[in-house]
Amino acid sequence: MIAVINDEETVYNKTTDTIPMNDFAAIDFETANGERSSVCSVGVVVVRGGEVVDTFYSLIQPEPNYYSWFCQRVHGLCHEDTDGADVFPTVWHKIEPLIEGLPLVAHNAMFDEGCLRAVMQVYRMDWPGYVFYDTLRASRRKLKGLPNHQLHTVSEACGYCLENHHHALADAEACAAIALKIL
Repeated sequence: MIAVINDEETVYNKTTDTIPMNDFAAIDFETANGERSSVCSVGVVVVRGGEVVDTFYSLIQPEPNYYSWFCQRVHGLCHEDTDGADVFPTVWHKIEPLIEGLPLVAHNAMFDEGCLRAVMQVYRMDWPGYVFYDTLRASRRKLKGLPNHQLHTVSEACGYCLENHHHALADAEACAAIALKIL
């Protein structure tokens, strides 16, 4: 299991293979542009006792509120999708009770944690000390024979069929399936 704990610029990696990961929240953000704070959707999958017990998805009005051509091409979201959406603090207020006390898991945790930190900073929200586990790093260590370690490749290797790639909830579901297999 690989935990990535960022404390400002310091990254600490903890590896252990003895404790299965049965309680966690898988999270995925999509961004509107190159700014990490520009989260425009979030997906969360809550796992307790090794079983998915809850899911959450929301569109978010991004900050800054513009869409780059590249990001639109990746996830298909645009202004029309998020102009009426809630801003991040409102959405996060709904997510916080779901993930309370749980470690967070992401595929490429440095990106998702970076998004969460950046958007919390933009809205002057306190960082609550979330611990992130990274299925990308774990897959590189445990699934060495794969042609790449992209989310769709790793999820398939773990027996999960990822449909609708780059939809935040679909990606969080795939991440949860990977975590249950290799963390």
